[in-house]
Amino acid sequence: MPEQSHFRDFFVGAELLPELVRPRDDSASTRCNLRKAFQDAVVPYCYSVSGLSVSSEVDLPGLVASPVKGRPPDVTIRRQRVPQTLESAVTSRSPTWEIAGDRFLMRIAGVARFLLTGGHGIAFELEDAAAEADVAIFLTGTVFGVLLHQRQQVVLHASAVRVGGKAVIFCGPSGAGKSTIAAALGERGYPLLNDDVCAIATASDGAPMVHSDGRKLKLWAHSIEKLDLAERRGERVRSRLEKFYVEPEEALSEPLPLGAVYALREARPPYAPGIEAPNVVDAALVLRRSAYRPLLVSRMGQKADYFHAATRIANVAGIFHLTRALDFARMQEVVAWLERHWLELKLTEKAA
Repeated sequence: MPEQSHFRDFFVGAELLPELVRPRDDSASTRCNLRKAFQDAVVPYCYSVSGLSVSSEVDLPGLVASPVKGRPPDVTIRRQRVPQTLESAVTSRSPTWEIAGDRFLMRIAGVARFLLTGGHGIAFELEDAAAEADVAIFLTGTVFGVLLHQRQQVVLHASAVRVGGKAVIFCGPSGAGKSTIAAALGERGYPLLNDDVCAIATASDGAPMVHSDGRKLKLWAHSIEKLDLAERRGERVRSRLEKFYVEPEEALSEPLPLGAVYALREARPPYAPGIEAPNVVDAALVLRRSAYRPLLVSRMGQKADYFHAATRIANVAGIFHLTRALDFARMQEVVAWLERHWLELKLTEKAA
């Protein structure tokens, strides 16, 4: 019964379309009807992102599949009608988004409109001649980052790797080299935890925790060439963009306690290369400026959350500036700085 077995494997745990998974008989007509029903059905893709189970009607190629098991998903993504504007919307300083209660409306010109509701629902409607493939990068990036803000999480524009059983985060604006450093560290044996979006949650004992975002690396073509990662290069992140998904050397799925946060900046006057710790006030500013879409922190009333998170992180882990030249030839030098710093922080132990 290959068809029955195939569909049971696909839907196991999701409790979706039971009439497809458990046909009453195995006759030829039943198998034919089963195949047709499967082709006609809207079958969701399932992922795990930042500790949340996600069911999506559209394929999200930058994420790693993870079946929803035995319970409704935390987040659903559906293609449906989305309004042009929201009634009673709070006036925003951005012409591309507006807020009304627990609803957040966003428009990416020429691509799609997105409506996020209560931190659990995402609806999108394509604009013009846009393709679903072009929507995926926004769903997994900006849109999901906003949804995490709706769930009152501290969300950083960052990548993270595991070092000695803890999460080490590298944050900064687009182009700062977050993914490139994570990829270089992956080649040194530090598994990938996050790329681009990093949500920090609080454990029951108050410790900051980092959940895996279930993503592949996104690297520009020249970074892939310099890091010798051509064999693991996947499809383009977006058509006509020289940025590609890259399978990490090793990726993790379990949450980890936070070990350190590094804010990346370029080495140019007055900033000298190296690693240094800012004072407590500056550390709080570093964290807020590293938020995924910093404007949302104030517009969604989360300034206090980021200040308290910075204090907590500074006390139990550490927030640092990592200043370096944007030069691939110096990457091994930067990795050496980090490994010495991790010894000082006791995140790793010196080899015997």
